[in-house]
Amino acid sequence: MLTVRSRLTSRNTARSLTDTALVVRIRTREQELLATLDSELQSRIDDLRTNATTLELTDDRLIETSALICVAGRRALGISFYDVQILSGLTMSRGHVAEMATGEGKTYAAAFPAIIHALAGRGVHVSTSNAYLAERDCAQLVPLFDRLGMRAAHIATQQPVDEKNAAYQCDITYGPGCDFGFDYLRDQYAKRQAPVGRLGDNFLRVLRGQELNRTPTLQRGLIASIVDEIDNVMIDDAGSPLLISGQPEGLAPDAEAHRAAMQLADNLVAETDFRIEATTGVTQLTRTGHDRIWANSDNLPLKILLRPWNSYVEQALRAKYLFRRDVHYLVRDDKVVIVDQSTGRIFEERSWRDGLHQAIEARENVPITAEMQGLARVSRQRFGRLYERLSGLTGTAIECAAEFRDIYRLKVVPIPLRLPSQRRLLPPRYFANDEAKWSAVVAEVTQVHAKGQPILIGTRSIAKSEQLADHLRAAGISFELLNGKQDADEAAIIAKAGRAGAVTIATNMAGRGTDIRPDEAAINAGGLRVIATEHHDAARIDRQLIGRSGRQGEPGAASFFVSADDDLLVRFGESLRTTMKRSTTRTGELDGDWTAAIRKVQQRAERDAELARRQLFQQDKTRDILMDRLAGAPH
Repeated sequence: MLTVRSRLTSRNTARSLTDTALVVRIRTREQELLATLDSELQSRIDDLRTNATTLELTDDRLIETSALICVAGRRALGISFYDVQILSGLTMSRGHVAEMATGEGKTYAAAFPAIIHALAGRGVHVSTSNAYLAERDCAQLVPLFDRLGMRAAHIATQQPVDEKNAAYQCDITYGPGCDFGFDYLRDQYAKRQAPVGRLGDNFLRVLRGQELNRTPTLQRGLIASIVDEIDNVMIDDAGSPLLISGQPEGLAPDAEAHRAAMQLADNLVAETDFRIEATTGVTQLTRTGHDRIWANSDNLPLKILLRPWNSYVEQALRAKYLFRRDVHYLVRDDKVVIVDQSTGRIFEERSWRDGLHQAIEARENVPITAEMQGLARVSRQRFGRLYERLSGLTGTAIECAAEFRDIYRLKVVPIPLRLPSQRRLLPPRYFANDEAKWSAVVAEVTQVHAKGQPILIGTRSIAKSEQLADHLRAAGISFELLNGKQDADEAAIIAKAGRAGAVTIATNMAGRGTDIRPDEAAINAGGLRVIATEHHDAARIDRQLIGRSGRQGEPGAASFFVSADDDLLVRFGESLRTTMKRSTTRTGELDGDWTAAIRKVQQRAERDAELARRQLFQQDKTRDILMDRLAGAPH
């Protein structure tokens, strides 16, 4: 990892030096403008708007605009932007990814490219990883935008069309990354459904001075996009396409077929009747299995099938063996609700495709809903590339720099820390099984908690978070639990996590977009202590969790507790898992350092996930080529 970082840093040295010099000139210009009246600031912004007809930038334009933003920030928000925030803003304005450490003020940094690009008057989209962050960031920065004569608003999934349309007409529009994609698909679908006029109609309307016939759309176009947590939005979520669907009324017409397939799956034998590739999810019936599923064909629900019978059985097998309740989904009010694996958040309105959602409903014995009918789709990779200017920021981008370069044509630029880090990375500990690991975690929490140091414990899944919660209750330790099942406000729970003596258990969502600020007593006790209870499939997500401690030069510490029963090893490292279990001591804790071996397993998981994303992107490109050829074919 250090080699990759050093190579990338050396490639960007020239640009970093240039932008560092620009920051000095921006500060000088800021001082010159401090005595300027608000009306004169507005006049200067108006002049910049008049001359900013494109997204192309000059140093003079960057200096003047950034200095005006700094002055407006002092007056509207009562703050002075950090040099690293300005530097990050310049990096994004040029169309790069800024890797900016957790807690350095990414919300303020994103305001710079948003305002700079908004001067062109064509609209800017600021994407976040969820609706809460979009609303929060927009509200936080509205006073700054107002001071500069710019309008800003946020969009949400369940928003009236007139409100959403008004938000898109603003200079700057905040919203969840997926919502921008869904609205783009809705606009494209509306255009396809619009009646086709006669050839030459629009030409005649121009000659007559009439307005052209245009299909009403939500978005003005895909001009500039600034993506917060860009690795989450454009990498982690890019394993599945954006898809808008029509919801048929009532229950699934093939519900009995799904129930019959699940009943049959319960009686099939692994390796004899079917094989499942755990890392890819590919499920395949053997010849023996194929014969078994057709053995009683007279009683099969063949008349109601919407796809081949074997695909029902294969999806039932996937639902049975690859998807776990309280890990991949929840059951709420007799409904299967998806859990996002990269953040731990709940997606109420989403469903799996190709009958998988219905197979899981059959497994859980809840009403089987009708399948969504796809109306339009686009991969997140292709959608991101449709913007004239794409940029973003995150605390963890180096690990996927090659994918950003190859897929999105984006360069990753590391932003230096504002203050030297005081975070201590403690030695990892390894265990033969979960039981030994949980005992060690509880002992560690008890010891740290006694000092008054706040503790954030990260888990991969809802199920694991609740297992740990049971162990802490048994030990008499009070805690807050944040895992997607609570109705309490996520930000309020996380805000309390920095108080002296606080213990918080959280799924991955704790590492995204929320700020944990230790109070004075907590800092005196050593700052936030992070305990990661297992590795994730991507090292970036590990680094996000670790990054919660030691923000902005504060003290803090972090460590990993790893078990041979962890999901990463179960799915990708069976041989290593076996070796670890054989190497256990009497206490269940392993001797030696297993870091390198586990990192190899993690790299395999990262390669598989990246390959799947690249394949999806290639499929999308191939589909477009075929559609273009069909569109050009003679009737």
